[in-house]
Amino acid sequence: MDKKSLSALQDFQADKFTKRIAFQKGESVVFVLNFMPGQELPSHRHPGTDVYLLGLTGSGTITVDGAKTAFAEGDILHLEGNEEFGFINDGSEPASLYVILTKIPEPRYAENI
Repeated sequence: MDKKSLSALQDFQADKFTKRIAFQKGESVVFVLNFMPGQELPSHRHPGTDVYLLGLTGSGTITVDGAKTAFAEGDILHLEGNEEFGFINDGSEPASLYVILTKIPEPRYAENI
């Protein structure tokens, strides 16, 4: 068993969004993305993997292949690796997303930023 504290993964910084790795097992990685209001995850893809997102706290807008939709605490989303997506915390509170990648596209995806 490997247990982590969510509070240890929710690291908010004023100058940039953060990614904190929770688990890396085999080809999968689990991490938490943390955004202060106004911070943004640029649009990108994860070829060859499935992406699962869970809204932990806060809210924002997720863009998938150009279509924007609200994404908030308790929302769950599945994306295929060829779908281009991004997120912006356009709310007034910090936001955290729990992310699962079923296959690490390349080693840098399993690093804290």
